[in-house]
Amino acid sequence: MTEEDLEFARRFIINSGSLKEMAKYYNVSYPTIRLRLDKLIQKASNDPPENNTFISLVKQLTLDGEVTYEAAKKLINSHRKEQK
Repeated sequence: MTEEDLEFARRFIINSGSLKEMAKYYNVSYPTIRLRLDKLIQKASNDPPENNTFISLVKQLTLDGEVTYEAAKKLINSHRKEQK
């Protein structure tokens, strides 16, 4: 998933899964949001889960509020670049 996909998913959670609220936020139609969500679901089901202790730790620290979302993105992106 891309950073944009992750941001969409985060916004979806913040809006309690309301497609209507998502449409308002992105200033697009309900069907547009529905299509975007369908594509994201398809991507998520095709992507294998990451099996990386460092990334899992950063994600957990973010969920626990110990690391900001932006800092977590930077750490994970940097780590992924080093792994290539």
